Amino acid sequence: MRIGIDARFYGPSAGTGIGRYTNRLIEQLETLDEANDYAIFLRHENFDFYTPTNPRFFKVPAPWRWYSFGEQVGFPKLIRRHQLDLMHFLNFNVPLFAPQPFVVTIHDLILSKFPTERASTLEPVFYWLKHTAYNLVIRAAVRRSQGIIAVTESTKRDVVSGFGVSPAKIKVAYEACDLAQPLPLTGRDYVERRLGITAPFLLNVGTAYPHKNLERLVEAVGLLRERGVRVALVLVGREDYFLQRLKRFVSQRRLNEHEPVIVFAGYVHDDVLDLLYRQAKLYVCPSLYEGFGLPGLEAMARGLPVVASNTSSLPEVYGEAAEYFNPQSTSEMAGVMRRVLGDEERQRELRAAGRERVRRYSWRKMAEETLTVYTTIGRRRAP
Repeated sequence: MRIGIDARFYGPSAGTGIGRYTNRLIEQLETLDEANDYAIFLRHENFDFYTPTNPRFFKVPAPWRWYSFGEQVGFPKLIRRHQLDLMHFLNFNVPLFAPQPFVVTIHDLILSKFPTERASTLEPVFYWLKHTAYNLVIRAAVRRSQGIIAVTESTKRDVVSGFGVSPAKIKVAYEACDLAQPLPLTGRDYVERRLGITAPFLLNVGTAYPHKNLERLVEAVGLLRERGVRVALVLVGREDYFLQRLKRFVSQRRLNEHEPVIVFAGYVHDDVLDLLYRQAKLYVCPSLYEGFGLPGLEAMARGLPVVASNTSSLPEVYGEAAEYFNPQSTSEMAGVMRRVLGDEERQRELRAAGRERVRRYSWRKMAEETLTVYTTIGRRRAP
């Protein structure tokens, strides 16, 4: 077959879970597949980040931004020009007139589950117009696709219940986590010198979107401080409108008046992130909804105990390797964190369970299962 992959999220510029998924899928397919040819569609900004190592893989410029008018109009024409047997879109943003057959990966249904103006910088009227367009695009993608890949059983259930899709159309292919080498610098030196933290700290990695529930996490840390637990919180994530709003929230509560308590580390490279994972006391995932929860697995791989919300895919992905709380309850969140922080034996148990848990997930297995979807559709369509 001649297969196309929408790799416009490829490379470090994407800075998202979808970007990492894109990178690892293509890397693994290059080592797995000697039978099919692959057109890898890349934007100008990430075109040079990818260099094929398999002669059956070749790059194609696709200059359109995600969720743009050009994506809807120009991308389908480019796909037709390359006469593909199958196209794989790695996110829900499938052009309405994309030629069939195609496969779509659905990572989560956050925009369906949490339609809120607080999740956008747009005026309310324009936000709801954009949300209407999102519903149109994702419904068309789910309906017209030859197959759907979901990253968890939780996401699969959401797609089935939300769109009336047959479960047989959906294949679950779990993501995995990467390991990184630490910098030649002790973690304590970095934390004290660069971040100004001297207290034991909790860690959270990701965006500050409303469904991430970081305001309640900040309040829970405030409760811990009030109860005499000297602890800080390091938030790793890119600077944007939502992070600025969270900073204002923190400033209003005056938590940082006497010493750094809520520390915004910004975007950090993987080797620095590796240090933070290794030096933190707990990884905390307070999200109201997650499609997979990759940072929690990365924390487990580095021996960091995890406490997390008892919602969406998180119990499925983390299993018995995490302690859980109701993300709607600030007091319960604080209580679980305090209990684990004060129990070294439980911390040891979570570290051991976490290292065992991450062995269940493999980027190679994810790529093998994705390739099975391609092959199944190819056989089904063969004359």
